[in-house]
Amino acid sequence: MNPEKDFAPLTPNIVRALNDKLYEKRKVAALEIEKLVREFVAQNNTVQIKHVIQTLSQEFALSQHPHSRKGGLIGLAACSIALGKDSGLYLKELIEPVLTCFNDADSRLRYYACEALYNIVKVARGAVLPHFNVLFDGLSKLAADPDPNVKSGSELLDRLLKDIVTESNKFDLVGFIPLLRERIYSNNQYARQFIISWILVLESVPDINLLDYLPEILDGLFQILGDNGKEIRKMCEVVLGEFLKEIKKNPSSVKFAEMANILVIHCQTTDDLIQLTAMCWMREFIQLAGRVMLPYSSGILTAVLPCLAYDDRKKSIKEVANVCNQSLMKLVTPEDDEPDEPKPVVQRPADPNPDDSLAKQEGTVSGGPDGSCDSSFSSGISVFSPASTERAPVTLHLDGIVQVLNCHLSDMAIGMMTRIAVLKWLYHLYIKTPRKMFRHTDSLFPILLQTLSDDSDEVILKDLEVLAEIASSPAGQTEDPGPLDGPDLRVSHSELQVPTPGRAGLLTTPSTKGLEYSPSTPTMNSYFYKFMINLLKRFSSERKLLEVRGAFIIRQLCLLLNAENIFHSMADILLREEDLKFASTMVHTLNTILLTSTELFQLRNQLKDLKTLESQDLFCCLYRSWCHNPVTTVSLCFLTQNYRHAYDLIQKFGDLEVTVDFLTEVDKLVQLIECPIFTYLRLQLLDVKNNPYLIKALYGLLMLLPQSSAFQLLSHRLQCVPNPELLQTEDSLKAAPKSQKTDSPSTVQHSDRAGFPPEWATASDATCPLE
Repeated sequence: MNPEKDFAPLTPNIVRALNDKLYEKRKVAALEIEKLVREFVAQNNTVQIKHVIQTLSQEFALSQHPHSRKGGLIGLAACSIALGKDSGLYLKELIEPVLTCFNDADSRLRYYACEALYNIVKVARGAVLPHFNVLFDGLSKLAADPDPNVKSGSELLDRLLKDIVTESNKFDLVGFIPLLRERIYSNNQYARQFIISWILVLESVPDINLLDYLPEILDGLFQILGDNGKEIRKMCEVVLGEFLKEIKKNPSSVKFAEMANILVIHCQTTDDLIQLTAMCWMREFIQLAGRVMLPYSSGILTAVLPCLAYDDRKKSIKEVANVCNQSLMKLVTPEDDEPDEPKPVVQRPADPNPDDSLAKQEGTVSGGPDGSCDSSFSSGISVFSPASTERAPVTLHLDGIVQVLNCHLSDMAIGMMTRIAVLKWLYHLYIKTPRKMFRHTDSLFPILLQTLSDDSDEVILKDLEVLAEIASSPAGQTEDPGPLDGPDLRVSHSELQVPTPGRAGLLTTPSTKGLEYSPSTPTMNSYFYKFMINLLKRFSSERKLLEVRGAFIIRQLCLLLNAENIFHSMADILLREEDLKFASTMVHTLNTILLTSTELFQLRNQLKDLKTLESQDLFCCLYRSWCHNPVTTVSLCFLTQNYRHAYDLIQKFGDLEVTVDFLTEVDKLVQLIECPIFTYLRLQLLDVKNNPYLIKALYGLLMLLPQSSAFQLLSHRLQCVPNPELLQTEDSLKAAPKSQKTDSPSTVQHSDRAGFPPEWATASDATCPLE
């Protein structure tokens, strides 16, 4: 520094002392400066005051010489002390050179800068608030300073500044938020701790409503929650907990939509604490905001569904995710099935009732998730417009939701509980919004059929419920599915047309629009027949599925749909089956189900009596397909009490190649005859006179069997058949001559069903491969 330079109004002694390397001498100089400035204040000499501050700043604090810089810092602090309440008029000139020294390479000089600024702020108090951002910026850097003394000094200054902000009502939160949003992404743990401490302070000040700006900092808070330091994570948990409490108290002022994507992203993180916290927030958002969250359903499902498959190590996350899933599902209502037409925005008057305040929240927000099923579907945080006092209607767009559900269901590596949840969602959507969902059925149908091969019975059961709802929903009966959610989603009914039945009269359903080829009742739509066709194709291509799960699937379908429809349609489809071996196997499976399943008790009774035209038509349809397998054909005749025809068929067995498989089926039929299902048949053996062909048919089976356990079983049964003469009573003996005169083939035919009615005989003989 040039000793001859004029530093007036600073005296040479003051200048010399400020440049001294000893702190004591610099302190003496500072006292002289304080005295000098007080005189200028008393004289109201602002020109000289500015000149002193400028000299200390330019010639000392910003000097190249380290001792001069130290002297300048203590001199500026002395000026502030001398100015007192008037220091606010010169704060910019006082603060800027001190903050510059925060970046000095010398740690001691950084410490002196902290000390100087502390004295300046302590004197100015609330007057420093207009300069808060530059002070905060400087302090945030010193919070991560490697020197412990500097860090200690910055902490003292930080506490002082927090006290000033807390006691003031002039804090500029709007101007501070951009800086906070920038600094919150710091990776330094001390800087993060500094940021969190300030958010806690601002949140505690009644006059500062930080909740309005939560969307700006929420992502950064979740980033800090993943810090390696336990103390920082704990502090961040406290901050997020306080925000969540305030959200619950004032849901009407919360910008739920602007934070939806942020939560979706952090619900998919690998950090357990972040994921659990984000999921808890998501749960509260769905329950508090209600339908406002519907536009983000696809993103929420992308985050929530995988969590449902977590094991006990992540039980807490799984439980919260399940609540989120259930709560979101409840938001979908039948009103969402209405056409997506623009609706006028309704201006609502202010309502002081907190329970009704959610109605004022903005319903639809542009920039919602697009429904991608990739867990990283959103690379950033969407920016939304502030919540409006006008409530726009919330429209449920299924495109993204169905895409996410389809993707999760297609992923074979995903957990069972997730797959069940996906199927529950699909079923729920088909129940609540059938018209919209049927536009997506063509894309969902293949994966739903593929899911029938799942390892879990529970998954298959839920899958069948969805398929049954598709097949029976009235929404699938119309030709025109209505307005679409998106482009290229209209159902092509030309693809759903089933083959025209090969024989007239097989399908006697009344003609209904969209049901020309659907069997049985009008409640079944065109997807029903398509479902039956594809199910049989799947059984044909996956024989293991038929063997392991075939009976389970068909029995469940009989509970979910009309059993008569299922057997009628499958029998009709099998008539055109080119793979005769599969057709035989499938008929055998269907016959076993028909004869043994408790679910088919009513259908068996219909076939046993054949009292109605519908039951007779069903028998004819079944008989044609059952002819693919000789033994099942006989069992069907036993079930329907057509004993004479059964006997005729057994007579023709002598012309067939008797294989081990054939004898095994006969063996199984004998076992079935001993089951409760055929109790009525066994009791009819008592009426020998009116059931001769039943006995002949059973003897025919006996003659077909080798000397096996089944042979012994049937033989013992036939040995129990009584002698007709022993069953005659005294009255029957007296009336015998008369009865012999009136007995006729028609009587036997009526009681024994010795032959089909003419229209049955023609159809059955024409299609029976045993002839």
